[in-house]
Amino acid sequence: MQFSERWLRSFVDPPLASEELARLLTMSGVEVETCVPVAPPFTGVVVGQVLSVQRHPNADRLTVCSVNAGAGGPLTVVCGAPNVAAGMKAPVAMVGANLPGGLEIKAASMRGVESRGMLCSARELGLSDDHSGLLALPADAQVGRDVREVLALDDRVFTLKLTPNRADCLSVLGVAREVSALTRTKLQAPEILPVPAASDATFPVKISDPRGCGRFAGRVIRGVDAGAATPAWMRERLERAGQRSISALVDVTNYVMLELGRPLHVYDLDKLSGGIDVRFGRKGERVKLLNDMTVDVDETVLCITDRSGPIGLGGIMGGDSTKAELTTRNIFLESAFFYPEAVAGRARRYNFASDASHRFERGVDFDNNVAGIERATRLILEVCGGEAGRTVDTVAKLPERKPVRMRVARAHRIIGVPVPAAEMADIFGRLGLAHTRDGEAFVVTPPSYRFDIEIEEDLVEEVARVHGFERIPARPPRAPVAMRPQRETHRSAHALRQRLVDADYQEAINFSFVDPQWETDFAGEPNPIRVLNPIASQMAVMRSTLFGSLVANVAYNVARQAPRIRIFEVGRVYLRDPGVREGEQDVAGIRQPTRLGAIAYGPALEEQWGIPDKKRAVDFYDLKADVEALLAPRIARYEPAPHPALHPARSAWVTLDGTPVGWLGELHPRWQQKYGLPLPAALFELDVQALSQVDLPRYREVSKYPPVVRDRAMEFDERLPAARILEEIERNRPPVVREIRLFDFYRGKGVERGRKSLAFRVVMQDTARTLTDAEADAAMAQLTELLAAKFGAKLRT
Repeated sequence: MQFSERWLRSFVDPPLASEELARLLTMSGVEVETCVPVAPPFTGVVVGQVLSVQRHPNADRLTVCSVNAGAGGPLTVVCGAPNVAAGMKAPVAMVGANLPGGLEIKAASMRGVESRGMLCSARELGLSDDHSGLLALPADAQVGRDVREVLALDDRVFTLKLTPNRADCLSVLGVAREVSALTRTKLQAPEILPVPAASDATFPVKISDPRGCGRFAGRVIRGVDAGAATPAWMRERLERAGQRSISALVDVTNYVMLELGRPLHVYDLDKLSGGIDVRFGRKGERVKLLNDMTVDVDETVLCITDRSGPIGLGGIMGGDSTKAELTTRNIFLESAFFYPEAVAGRARRYNFASDASHRFERGVDFDNNVAGIERATRLILEVCGGEAGRTVDTVAKLPERKPVRMRVARAHRIIGVPVPAAEMADIFGRLGLAHTRDGEAFVVTPPSYRFDIEIEEDLVEEVARVHGFERIPARPPRAPVAMRPQRETHRSAHALRQRLVDADYQEAINFSFVDPQWETDFAGEPNPIRVLNPIASQMAVMRSTLFGSLVANVAYNVARQAPRIRIFEVGRVYLRDPGVREGEQDVAGIRQPTRLGAIAYGPALEEQWGIPDKKRAVDFYDLKADVEALLAPRIARYEPAPHPALHPARSAWVTLDGTPVGWLGELHPRWQQKYGLPLPAALFELDVQALSQVDLPRYREVSKYPPVVRDRAMEFDERLPAARILEEIERNRPPVVREIRLFDFYRGKGVERGRKSLAFRVVMQDTARTLTDAEADAAMAQLTELLAAKFGAKLRT
């Protein structure tokens, strides 16, 4: 919303400077985004009248003008403007004048002719970029008077940044009501008197669907001069409100909309066929609008129709077929009330917006329809002439303004300060909110222009903002601080994040609502949990895995030429679980565990001279090492298992103490191709609650005696997982064996088909003495016998 300060002060003129007024509005919740002068500062420019124009004797494109500036005799001014003419009035900068940009006017010789001043264009005064000619001033402008006074340039333009609930401030009258309430200054709204009907001319109107249109007022005006010039004062106010002057009839409707917040529309009466019917559209109907767009309408779009079909979109824009033009002689003036829910979103559906839709979808005063008609009628008759018929007001169904109850004690708790009840009553009175007392509560009936007052908290907000947010002390919250014990068996999500950051990963934060296709691809979920009111079609379901978001992150970065990517996320997933009951942070039937997911793409290591295979892509085992570092000191087991998102031969369960806690694997080639990844990606997803549990550290004596290290290679069935072998050794190892590591795997020549060779490094050590060779040999023999008995293993020869 944009308007000039002079226009506002014609309604209410508080004793405040412009900056103070802007701050007061902002602090009351009506944010003033900018408050700027309509023109830059300049001095010494007055109204001049050109008495005569003669060609310059020494220049083809210059003229020598005699100018009456109101003081002393005529001035000789050399001018190069093409529109200069005898008799016109234009700004003249006197000698000594200071213009925008630091230009000072001095007497000067122009090709042998002395010039004592300068006739000015709009650009030279900083009013616009127009420098095609002199700025023509009104014929009744007083010669010698300061141009700033004549053009009212000592004015400022306010631009409001309104929240959607404050539709009542989308007019100068609405803002004036606010200023009046905040400053206790009397409101001087324009007096709107009925215009007597000069004829009985009417036009039939029917409201077929009161769900969309609750009221429709109209008036016939015959014999207008649509080509009449818009008055300068009206053009000035419109231009400073950001509206371009179009024609007298359109300018009047725009003016009333800005002044009273009442959108109007003018039809060419002679182009209407039959009566007007307000109804929802029908499939197959089309209408060409004033912006030259032709749109299809359906049962959800409110239309203004006549016998020919739709002639406009209700509350959005009129149609081209019935528009008033400069040749129009008879008009029908419309002032309707359309329900916000019948207008909201329709203009955006057609990819455009209008001033009317901006207001109607937020809520327009349904009690000023006739006032808007009367105000516009009087202005049209003054500017365009004509003969007005009587106003016909058709009321179908108007919104019910339900009383809202506000408890005084409740307001005190929300605001945080005890605003006296007497002050609350005063605030409601100043805001024009009709109210009564009901014990320790107020019962307020919202006026027709306040669609934002529906619940108790709305009234509390009104009290707080008029009382003054700056008067509410800023007190930091106080709470008892208690030291909480830090359990050594618990690890925070922050600690897990830090481990991954140390492993060269970067954290991502993604939306929990995702594309339904991701759930099908990466979770194998054809029926995910759907969002009732999604903000976009690609955010329509709640995710049950982090894989889709992580793959999308990688695809986004790959498209921007990122060669090596490591990303992780800690976030919730949403799973159906009938056992979950409704709670403060729970939704019945939906489990919301927190997961930690990560993805790696590109080279396994950053390029450097010491790596022989610089282009080796990341694989399953690279991420397995990261998972082991993340879980340490706990040791996980990895069991092959299929997952919809992962490679069928390179995916595994991650289990801790026999309980599955997540997945690890490489991305399925199908999804790698579908989501545009040139190289394979490896990823994992683990349950944060399981990761947060760690074992209590235990003391282990460090031996001061040298270790004995032996290697042993044995053949096993190739289907036997190495993890089972290591687990068995760990359970039944000899006391002197401190550590066993698998360091080699072989399958091929020298090993039977269906068998594999695993080589273990065994570290033996005693804390009391140095082991003998015999003791070491006995321990190795015991291990060999254990593996042979348990798994049918035999020594590799």
